[in-house]
Amino acid sequence: MDLPPFLLDHWLSKHSFAVPPIEYDLASSTGPKWTVGELLALGAGTDVDDTVLSYAPAAGSKALRTAIGEFLGVDPDWVVATVGASEALSILMCLAARQGANVILPSPGYPAFEPMAGVWGLEVRRAILSRDDGFRQTADDVLALADDATALALVNTPQNPLGTTMPRDDIERLAAALESRGAPLIVDEVYHPLHFDEPRASAAGIRNVVAIGDMSKALSLAGLRLGWLVERDAARRAMAIDARSYFTISSSPLLERLAAHALVNRDILLSQLHGVASENLDALSDLMARVSDVLAWATPTGGTVCFPWFRDGRDSRPFCEALAARGVLVAPGDCFGMAEHMRVGFALLQPAKFLQALAIFERTLREA
Repeated sequence: MDLPPFLLDHWLSKHSFAVPPIEYDLASSTGPKWTVGELLALGAGTDVDDTVLSYAPAAGSKALRTAIGEFLGVDPDWVVATVGASEALSILMCLAARQGANVILPSPGYPAFEPMAGVWGLEVRRAILSRDDGFRQTADDVLALADDATALALVNTPQNPLGTTMPRDDIERLAAALESRGAPLIVDEVYHPLHFDEPRASAAGIRNVVAIGDMSKALSLAGLRLGWLVERDAARRAMAIDARSYFTISSSPLLERLAAHALVNRDILLSQLHGVASENLDALSDLMARVSDVLAWATPTGGTVCFPWFRDGRDSRPFCEALAARGVLVAPGDCFGMAEHMRVGFALLQPAKFLQALAIFERTLREA
């Protein structure tokens, strides 16, 4: 099939790797960056010099799966390592594929979701998240689209690009209802456990839930390119491991070792992210109050991104281009199929620099 252009990646690649680089990156959906040296120095530190650069087990090393299991509060045997959450999604779409099957996906959502389903010939049904309802995520909206041909449903909580969350009781009710149809519920929780309202447990232990996550978002280590899926059902888990053997064989043992070390020291990484994201979100909330005559938004309850929009419905891309020319990068809403919106990330920059970026943002907005 012909894949549609990945507009978000085109935008990010054009600007993020420009020379000279963008000074204020608010398009990123990740947290503060770490170097290998800083990572290795965490806790008691670790030495990777003796790592053998061969294949790792298809399911991931025991050390990595144990660390992920402890992070999520699940049996490590349920964990299958993947190359980022993207491979986990590809595996699950592949295993769901059958003639006439459909999948239920959030809209708006991460731009890779629908093309991945299309690659495997799956009909996409969109669970529309309405800004009139604060982009609220509910089990009922998903179940209204489900039928006997539904192969899986996916929810993303905290959500990218919206920053909204689905209550745990809704996740449990949705998973149980889908189980009666023989369809798993995929919970994309790459931002777990970054919540601003109240702490929440991972959905990984819920019956009929396949949780996917990675090192990129909440753990701020996108360059490790490591993720996972958590599958309680032994037969489905074996199929996922076989699919992974076909797709990528294994992860890098060096990167798995670094990831396991990071997870053991996760409290340090998570604390830094939560501190930066919380302070920056307060500053962003103040800005949104000042410009509420021009922009509207739904205040994020988790994650590192939000999705404000122009009240007059104008296309955000010209504004995003003007911002980029001044060294501030946000992602235009047409990358998510909603041109009047823009995705703004608030966790990559330290607070002092984030305030500088917001000043440029506000000045450019008033001149638009």
